[in-house]
Amino acid sequence: MSGRKELCTPLRTIMTPGPVEVDPRVLRVMSTPVVGQFDPAFTDIMNETMEMLRELFQTKNRWAYPIDGTSRAGIEAVLASIIEPEDDVLVPIYGRFGYLLTEIAERYGANVHTLECEWGTVFDPEDIIREMTKVKPKIVAMVHGETSTGRIHPLKAIGEACRAHNALFVVDAVATIGGCEVKVDEWKIDAAIGGTQKCLSVPSGMAPITYNERVADVIAARKKVERGIATQADRAALSGNRPITSNYFDLSQLEDYWSERRLNHHTEATTMLYALREGVRLVLEEGLEARFERHRRHENALAAGIQAMGLNPFGDDSCKMPVVTCVEIPDGIDGESVRRMLLAQFGIEIASSFGPLAGKIWRIGTMGYSCRKENVLFVLAGLEAVLLRHGAAIEAGKALQAALDVYENAGRQAAV
Repeated sequence: MSGRKELCTPLRTIMTPGPVEVDPRVLRVMSTPVVGQFDPAFTDIMNETMEMLRELFQTKNRWAYPIDGTSRAGIEAVLASIIEPEDDVLVPIYGRFGYLLTEIAERYGANVHTLECEWGTVFDPEDIIREMTKVKPKIVAMVHGETSTGRIHPLKAIGEACRAHNALFVVDAVATIGGCEVKVDEWKIDAAIGGTQKCLSVPSGMAPITYNERVADVIAARKKVERGIATQADRAALSGNRPITSNYFDLSQLEDYWSERRLNHHTEATTMLYALREGVRLVLEEGLEARFERHRRHENALAAGIQAMGLNPFGDDSCKMPVVTCVEIPDGIDGESVRRMLLAQFGIEIASSFGPLAGKIWRIGTMGYSCRKENVLFVLAGLEAVLLRHGAAIEAGKALQAALDVYENAGRQAAV
């Protein structure tokens, strides 16, 4: 007897920019029995998921399916499949995850050109477009919602410019999909990558992606079928192709897995696909615009409470993400001590930040299932109590009243 006990994790109120609380309905479907990856019952689920992802991304693209792995796996799969050595790639950086795009692109041999602005702001799209005319990149890759700074970037003008300059526009929509508008077709996004562990309220472990025929043509020129399953016709047709460097992230092989051919590439993460299907189903059941409005409403209440408490929001408010609120840590307050006490005494988790903002701001997420009135009120109450225990000079008792005012006003407007 080992004496090891059954796993029992503590209940938490997770108010970070990811991961967030998983919707109980998603957890329930994850206990659904596993079926074989080529069972017609399962391939039907694959097809249903693809169709729902098209609705989620607001696209008519043929290709919309998940990569097995975290959000980073989706980003790498797209970039690995379209970057060849010496390709010029432009990456506008306004936070930590722009640097991630450069890291991945460099590792696949790209000549990476960067444009940077101050963290807490975003670019004037015209600055990016001017740089495109200089660099003439094959690919422009950028983040839609930068959780490290709590900023969201306008994309429409950049997408139009990419199309005019014949550049592929790749967008990291990991933090925005399911919580904010992501209009793939209207904004002329050639490839978009989402995440499960944020606004979709699904555990981390899959990355839904979509891409259009412009990207599919680049992938097709590098198509490969593994030797162990390739037919004679495959070998004859594809013998001159330069294959994608990664096997696991080879989208040309994944297309054969997710299409009618059903060529085996890997064993699908069955339970995670159940979870993704349910998570996206719940988003569509709520309705995209209703869901986006819910996120804006709770973010407004949180922001009102933070400011009423006497805390300063961080960053340019004109480009604030509606699913992440960044707060400046008051002078003389140990931000990590506050986070530890919030977790220990209230079971509430909020996040710190990275790089130049480490130790300077807290980041509070209102994403997916975590984006609820009771969570917003609880985090405001807990943060106020902990700050008072730390001797912070705040306006006690005002945060909850300000948040409740927002909710009451929203209720009155909805009743009109």
